[in-house]
Amino acid sequence: METKNKEGEKKTSELFKFSGDWDKQSQALKVKYPKLTSEDVKFESGKELDLIKRLENKLQKDRNEVVGILKSNYKSIANAI
Repeated sequence: METKNKEGEKKTSELFKFSGDWDKQSQALKVKYPKLTSEDVKFESGKELDLIKRLENKLQKDRNEVVGILKSNYKSIANAI
């Protein structure tokens, strides 16, 4: 489902679904973005939005950029296997 914010930009309201080995993915994120800490990439089931918000703040990116980073990171980990 998409909605538009006050600036008219499309905003995805559905949750981003995590898959794969989060330990490997989080380690790869910390290598690619050294300013991320273990606490920044801590994943708890049911608290996906908290993780995305932490990454938005730490990386100074919007939600769509963070989701793109997570998807790209997942693909690079999956391809390395």
